[in-house]
Amino acid sequence: MSMPLAAEVKRIRSACAAGKKLVFVSGSFNILHPGHLRLLRFAAECGDMLVVGVFANQLAASAYLDEADRLEAVRAVGWVAEALLIDVPPEQFIAMLRPDVVVKGKEHENGLNPEKDTVEAYGGRLLFGSGDTTFSSISLLREEVRRSNRSSIVLPEGFVRRHGCGHDSLMPVLERMGALRVAVVGDAIMDEYVTCDPLGMSQEDPTIVVTPVHRELFVGGAGIVAAHAKGVGAGKVHFFSVTGADAGREQLVSALRGYGVDACLIVDESRPTTLKQRFRASGKTLLRVNHLRQHQISPDIQKKLWRGLERVLPDIDVLIFSDFNYGVLPQKLVDRIIAACQERDIMMVADSQCSSQVGDVSRFHDMAFLTPTEREARIAMGNHEDGLVVLAESLRRKARAGQVIVTLGAEGVLVHAGPDKPWITDRIPAMNRAPMDVAGAGDSLFVVAAMSLRAGASIWQSAYLGSLAAACQVGRIGNLPLSARDLTDELSCAWREA
Repeated sequence: MSMPLAAEVKRIRSACAAGKKLVFVSGSFNILHPGHLRLLRFAAECGDMLVVGVFANQLAASAYLDEADRLEAVRAVGWVAEALLIDVPPEQFIAMLRPDVVVKGKEHENGLNPEKDTVEAYGGRLLFGSGDTTFSSISLLREEVRRSNRSSIVLPEGFVRRHGCGHDSLMPVLERMGALRVAVVGDAIMDEYVTCDPLGMSQEDPTIVVTPVHRELFVGGAGIVAAHAKGVGAGKVHFFSVTGADAGREQLVSALRGYGVDACLIVDESRPTTLKQRFRASGKTLLRVNHLRQHQISPDIQKKLWRGLERVLPDIDVLIFSDFNYGVLPQKLVDRIIAACQERDIMMVADSQCSSQVGDVSRFHDMAFLTPTEREARIAMGNHEDGLVVLAESLRRKARAGQVIVTLGAEGVLVHAGPDKPWITDRIPAMNRAPMDVAGAGDSLFVVAAMSLRAGASIWQSAYLGSLAAACQVGRIGNLPLSARDLTDELSCAWREA
């Protein structure tokens, strides 16, 4: 037994939290094929932490792939928490690791299993199973989540010519965004995508029956707005919000830390961390389930949020309100933040999303711009009859906003500037003609447009860059943060094509 292997065992045991069930699988994994993936998925479902021992070259004499390549392939499988090379027989390593469950393929059930006595000696279990015949490769599912459909992005040449949105004028804007310091205030949300295999129709009632095969968590709500800001290059990003005291909070904190966002999250014992689930099959969303509370946060929590924000305001270039109307931004707190930003001449922008008749984006007054959907603008104004331009101008005046960008889904956006602008209204069509997932389109447009405007772009250039960001975002599954390269690549492609 080599000391490095003993050290690995100690590290793995430390990583497996108390009360968690440790599962172990071993093998050569010469070519990682669907049978292996079924087995690993089955093993992962038998406990909380799956550890895979990949036989070193001396134990896998017949393998024609090197141990490093085989180990890398196993580590790429999402169900695997830890994978390491083992250079001792499996039963010897099992005696060191002492996993709760050891899993082997079903074909070994009636054969000689030297691990059996070792596992039973310390009270573990040896299970046999090769996984369900329904196969959904984790690598394929993750590829769907991260694959970006950029080939369907079509740039609006007319708008580009009218408003100077070419490569040479916009690249400096993206570079200046790197010096920005951003604060985001709003609702903390986790998005869960549950990919399912459809089993058919229930025989008891007309209900579609599915079985979940993969779950993936994403930061959503105002949190992804902050992550987008950091991803596209902001020098410093602060995020202020409220969560429950639960696992959702821990997941959010971990994800935001990984994105480089400085998060101040106040615990509210009266609510869970908001979770939105999407159940998907064959590339379509079948059902959405929201786990949330919508009551207003208490005065005490409002004070805590304000104190955290007050500390960073002297060093902020732009403040972003990202409101989902779940009670995190009461009007008294909003007014206090707006007054403080006005005293310090900090640019402010706001987006207020509402899924019902609740919500009024006009309550965020004196913003550089607002980004409502047409429906949100009509709810705010109580106006369901006038045309878009009249609607946008009435909202702009009521909220005393500089500009209004009305998002229109598949129809793109309407950009409505203030009366002091030489061009009052223009439209940008949706740039991605084959979106894969529209979730997060508005968030990406909103934050990139805000940072562009603060970096010196015109409202037209800012809306254009925001629309380009949305086109990149909807070209993939899941709300992952944009990167500066996403935008520079598209601008460079447009420049080369021109």
